[in-house]
Parts: sequence; C-alpha cells; structure tokens
Amino acid sequence: MLNRDVPASPSRGKLSFDNTEIAFRHLSNADLNRAYWLFKAINNNTLVKVGPPMTNFAMKIGLPIKGIIKSTIFKQFCGGETIAECDTVIKNLAEGGVGTILDYSVEGEDDEQVFDHTRDEIIRTIVRATGDKAVPITVFKVTGVARFGLLEKLDTGATLTVEEEKEWQKVQARVLAICEKAFTAGIPVMVDAEESWIQKTIDKLALDMMRKFNQYKAIVYNTYQIYRHDKLQSLIDDVVTAKSAGFILGAKLVRGAYMEKERKRAAEMGYPSPIQPDKAATDKDYDQALRFCTDHINKVAFVAGTHNENSSRLLTELMEQKNIPHNHPHVYFSQLLGMSDNLSFNLADADYNIAKYVPYGPVKAVLPYLFRRAQENTAIAGQMSRELSLIVKEKQRRKL
Repeated sequence: MLNRDVPASPSRGKLSFDNTEIAFRHLSNADLNRAYWLFKAINNNTLVKVGPPMTNFAMKIGLPIKGIIKSTIFKQFCGGETIAECDTVIKNLAEGGVGTILDYSVEGEDDEQVFDHTRDEIIRTIVRATGDKAVPITVFKVTGVARFGLLEKLDTGATLTVEEEKEWQKVQARVLAICEKAFTAGIPVMVDAEESWIQKTIDKLALDMMRKFNQYKAIVYNTYQIYRHDKLQSLIDDVVTAKSAGFILGAKLVRGAYMEKERKRAAEMGYPSPIQPDKAATDKDYDQALRFCTDHINKVAFVAGTHNENSSRLLTELMEQKNIPHNHPHVYFSQLLGMSDNLSFNLADADYNIAKYVPYGPVKAVLPYLFRRAQENTAIAGQMSRELSLIVKEKQRRKL
C-alpha cells in the first residue's frame, strides 16, 4: 500500500528519471532511511569484502543474526522467504504500476530431490501469477533444476554415460513441465543466462521450448548477456531461426552478471575471453540489440533488463519513432527490487510495461544472491552514487 506519510504526487508530465517523488512514493520515510544507510554501507568496499565470510561464519555457529539480515539487506532486495510473504511487496509495487517477477533465488544445490523441489516451486510461481496482472512474468535458472557439472559436460560435446543420459532426460522433463505449465496458464517464463561454459546447452534447451510453445504468443524467453561479444549476433541468428520455424522469439536483454568470473577462467585456462573489451562496446551492442528488437517487434517479444538510464531512455525513444504503443505486449522494462526505482516507477507512471525481479527464499539459502548484489554494486560505483544521490534528493524534498 502507498504510504500516507509521503506527500501527494504531482500531475503526470514528461518522462523524467530524476523525478524522485514518483520514484520513491511507495517507500515510507523509515523505508527511505533504511535504503540510505544500506547503500552507504554497500559503498564501503571493506565492509562488503569482510561481511560475507563473517556472516557465513556467524550463521554456521548459530549466532542469532538472521533477524538483522532479514530486516536490512534482505528486506531491501528480497520479497520474503516464501511466495506468500512476497504479497506485500507485490501489492506495493502494483500500486505504483510496477509488476513483479517472482524469482526463487535458492542456488548452489546439487541433489535430485532439491531439483524436483525447485521445479515444483517454479510451477508454484506460475500458479501465483495466473490471473494476476501484478505478476506478469516468471523466471527460472536451469541450474536450479540441473547439476552444473552435467551441463558443463554437455557443452563440451562429450558423450554422456548411461547414468548421465538418464539424468539429462530428467532435466529436460523438469524444464518441459515448467514451460508446459506456463503455456497452459498463458504466463511468460524467462530462462536466465548463466556462465558461458554451460550456456550453449541452456540456449538450445530454451530454443527447443520456444519451438514448442511460442507459436502464437511469446511464452518462453531466453536471456542474452550482451557483455559477451558474440551475443548480439546470437540474438540476430535466433530471430532468423524463429522466422523460418514460425515461432515468436522471446528475449531478455541484459548486460551480464559473471564478468569477473568469466575473465578469470579464460585467463587461467588459456582461451580468449568471451567478454567485451570494454564497457563502451557492451553499451553499443546493448543499444543495437534494442534497435534490432524494435525493428522486428512482430517476431520478437523482449524484456529490457537494465539499470542503465541511457539505454532505458533510448528504448522509449525507439518506441516513439516506430509508433510502438507504450503498453505493447512485446516490450517490457525490468530492474531488480531495491534498485533503480527512479527508472521503474517513472516508466510505469508513463504507462510503459515494467516489472521488477523480486527474489525470495529462505534467508540462509538466499545469502549467496544477496552477497553477489552487494559485490556487484561496489563494482558499479557510479550506479551506487546515483542511487544515493536520488535518495538524498527525495529526503530533502520531503523535509520541505
């Protein structure tokens, strides 16, 4: 629900990512203050480096810090520990015109029973989304339902053992069950991108699902990490495939999430890095991907997953130039919960389709996700400075 200690909204005007009243009107003063101190802490590189091992140690020996985590960083970036606990966040976002993408963020597991449980949990997110416009899209990671080592072996093209072949058949059955449920419910489901040395298998699996379920509507989406220098071309090639095979390509466009790990592995193993030479090259390809998708809007449904203001603004301009309605079902903007509210809520206020990733899961199981958020945030100091400056601006506005 909207907070009543926040001043009333001004009348709608031209889209501006500097409008902090619209960006933060879903936050109470207490919520805004919590975000302020949290981002200040995240900006402290020392704290971010020592925090994860100290927290893991404290959790391991049973120190009662779960409550502290849940009321601070978990509350900022996660919806709750269960789907039901996410309801408050879902309603709060919806009142600002922002949709929710429920993201079951338990990771690092390696057990068949856990994979089956994760499949069932992803299906529960689809059931929760059915009939509720506040939850327009769902998502899953293939490593949530498959062993990483198996995917890695498949990517190399090596022959599987008899047991591995059975294991792979179970993985395909889990993915099929998720996509079938999404198709029956009419709820799009995105397949998240992962490390380059398992991505080829994930890409093939996603395209196979699109051939089956995207004949008339984009149900299955694959993810293209544009910080890889080959992924713009992959997107173009997949659109050609979709046109010839008669299905709609679903594409989520992101810059990427594994840059340091990718470069380190490439250097250690002596192969060329798949990562773009610099940020400018990534930005150029990302914006070109937006141009390409809007040029082929009838055959591509895409989610622009970005915290970059320039790319977000470019997409709004491309839609205007090409007479694509703000609420066209083939175009969504997306950001993470707890970040870039100036993009999310101002886009929603201008009637664009927008949905935030809302991670959820048991606090202990979601810690790897939370630590990665903090570490990534320190790697993009400019973004954190931007977040802080906007929060400070809104705090000052409210004082007036």
